[in-house]
Amino acid sequence: MDICKFCHHKSKASEKLNDSELSLQSENCAEYRFKKGDIIIRQGALSSNVIFLREGLVKLHMTGPLHEQIIKITYGPAYLGLPSTFGDKYNHYSVTAIEESLVCFIDLSTFRTFVKNNPDFTYQLMIELCVNELDSYHRCVSRTQKQVSGGLAENLLFFADTIYHSNKFELPLNREEIGNLIDASRESVSRTLSNFHDEGIIKIENKKITIIDKERLRLISQYG
Repeated sequence: MDICKFCHHKSKASEKLNDSELSLQSENCAEYRFKKGDIIIRQGALSSNVIFLREGLVKLHMTGPLHEQIIKITYGPAYLGLPSTFGDKYNHYSVTAIEESLVCFIDLSTFRTFVKNNPDFTYQLMIELCVNELDSYHRCVSRTQKQVSGGLAENLLFFADTIYHSNKFELPLNREEIGNLIDASRESVSRTLSNFHDEGIIKIENKKITIIDKERLRLISQYG
């Protein structure tokens, strides 16, 4: 069955593949569903496939000289690990599911054939890589220049506007993971969330967040 041809979660690059190329990809592709907490890519392991996140939410994290650092949160559809796949034979970071995720493992030689022979496919792939790189620059600046309140507000808006498309959602990360993401302690994250709650900006019920004053949260994200 041509699962790639009839997939509703294609990447913009895959949309440029013709029917015969999609059939070839289907023949050289395996899909797997990961549960929350499952490791999809392990840092240091051989990178032997192109990995495409069809559905779900994952965290990219890297072990550094002092501790493990969450690099970013990524949602499907998106390619995972392309810099490692093409830049080196080993994975330079790990990817872990933070919600149930559906992932496709695409044969690397098949994928390279598309890159060499289909310029429209390659062009869209380059655009995605460039967008991700620019996003990394902005994230780096935010991380180093924003206070805890600003970084936390930015990520609450990211979950609301980009991931869940709702002002009411359940946090997919615990307090320690959020602190790791914005370079803050777990205690600072908990204290700032409580302050947002007390000031009527958000409402907290266990892990459930309801954004009440979104405009104020945006201002904190921008200037915090």
